[in-house]
Amino acid sequence: MGAIEAPLFSNLSNMSTTFSAAMSGPRVILASQSPRRRELLTLIGIPHDVSPADVDESVQAEEAPLPHCERLARAKAEALAVVHPDAVIIGSDTIVVIDGDILGKPRDTLEAVAMLRRLRGRTHTVFTAVAVCYRGRTLSGVESVSVTFRDMDDARVAAYVATGEPMDKAGAYGIQGFGATNIERIDGDYFAVMGLPLGRMVGLFTDHGLSYNYGPISV
Repeated sequence: MGAIEAPLFSNLSNMSTTFSAAMSGPRVILASQSPRRRELLTLIGIPHDVSPADVDESVQAEEAPLPHCERLARAKAEALAVVHPDAVIIGSDTIVVIDGDILGKPRDTLEAVAMLRRLRGRTHTVFTAVAVCYRGRTLSGVESVSVTFRDMDDARVAAYVATGEPMDKAGAYGIQGFGATNIERIDGDYFAVMGLPLGRMVGLFTDHGLSYNYGPISV
């Protein structure tokens, strides 16, 4: 879920860590170009490579938001697993839902303004799915988070859009940047709103028989 990329913590000098052959454990590949997801994997000490997956993110006919989100996370992971069958592939997808409608990334500033006007002063749902594919098996899950926006006037909406931050994010906002000041309440996993539910992801590692010991994962 920008144009402005600031590290979450000042001690993270690298947004992406290249896998080292000298390290034990399987290679980890993140099937995403999101700087936030790269940052979160680095934050918890998992060396990884980045290889964005090219998948069609269109909503299928009569597809509900939650299964749509999970399907895309799985599709991203499985697309790379074909090329890297021995690696641990992580796919993720985040969507913002209000009144049953999925708000994707705004096409332009006018759409960003319209999205933010719709969200202001209200509670919406963020769904973030994560999928882990390893040795031909894909496991996945979805975190659902309720986010309540402050009641922003039009001038504040315009000023936020002018920062450029909303333009590459679902729902036209980021929780970890300037957009943090527009949030009144979060009920659920903060990291899921950022784009990668870390606790659920580690649980999927465990279900695959992989171990995460506060650093690189191992078999």
